[in-house]
Amino acid sequence: MKSVSPLTAPVTAAESLRRIALLLERSRAGTYRVDAFRKALKVVDKLSDDDLIARVDGGRLTELNGIGKSTAAVITQAVHGELPEYLQSLQDKEIGALAEGGAELYTATIGDLHTHSDWSDGGSPIIEMVRTAIDLGQDWMALTDHSPRLTVANGLSAERLTEQLGVVDKLNRALGDQFRLLRGIEVDILDDGSLDQTDEMLDQLEIVTASVHSKLKMDAAPMTRRMVAAARDPRVNVLGHCTGRLVTGGRGQRAQSKFDARAVFEACAESGTAVEINSRPERVDPPDELIELARDLGCLFAIDSDAHAPGQLDFKELGCERATRLGIEADRIVTTWPVDRVLEWANSREN
Repeated sequence: MKSVSPLTAPVTAAESLRRIALLLERSRAGTYRVDAFRKALKVVDKLSDDDLIARVDGGRLTELNGIGKSTAAVITQAVHGELPEYLQSLQDKEIGALAEGGAELYTATIGDLHTHSDWSDGGSPIIEMVRTAIDLGQDWMALTDHSPRLTVANGLSAERLTEQLGVVDKLNRALGDQFRLLRGIEVDILDDGSLDQTDEMLDQLEIVTASVHSKLKMDAAPMTRRMVAAARDPRVNVLGHCTGRLVTGGRGQRAQSKFDARAVFEACAESGTAVEINSRPERVDPPDELIELARDLGCLFAIDSDAHAPGQLDFKELGCERATRLGIEADRIVTTWPVDRVLEWANSREN
């Protein structure tokens, strides 16, 4: 991957709005601020160049539903060949490394096994996630929207997931060799260690990232059995944010779940299930000492963004800093692998 680089004039109105939204997402700005620019982008994308220019010249942009005073100013300045002032101010403040260290590994990280779209609780369409991944130099990405029982995150029923897989396949045909979007899911690990999706649907997926989202305060013994069962399930490829902790952010703090980490990571190592290094700054999950334990037990790792918006795909820089500092070799990190190797590994889990 590569870091976000500044845009210079001239830029189109759509490029300006998209980049502003990305930088706001990268900085974890409030959703309402991001939404204003994403909504304006949808409006602009539907206008012809001539119609856009006519509305700018006539001062009629704000007549359009979805364009307000701030977004109209950005569009107007871009149409006039200028770098919008708001974009310039964000670039001055927000562009730069998210972490000190890990740059070499970040460059080598060409994939992502944990991302969300507006089909579940993400903020943007699938195509926007893909466009940004391509811009950042990724080669591939798994789309892993939530499973049915996580209703708070608009989890996908079997019927909705089937529909989404059709969208993914169509998009891949259009992308050709430019990029590969993998059929995936972030499936809930249920109380007994089973998976929250039908066997028929799981068999149609290329990547399954499995995570605990409920009863995080379960006693250590049943939580361990629950996670070991998932790690050993041949359909599971990645064990996501294994402790469930939150260390900062708008949702407050949450203590990590209690479980026998050695038993869980031994199951991962024996089964070839990757331990996720979740790069979201509010998670930092697993903590350093558990990454070191998984490292010493011979586990594979996946440095993932857990992105819920395009600008959050860049969070992997934070995970790369941790992996580098803790001595995880790049070849043990599946998100540095070419997509053919990833699929070979994922398929081997089912045999």
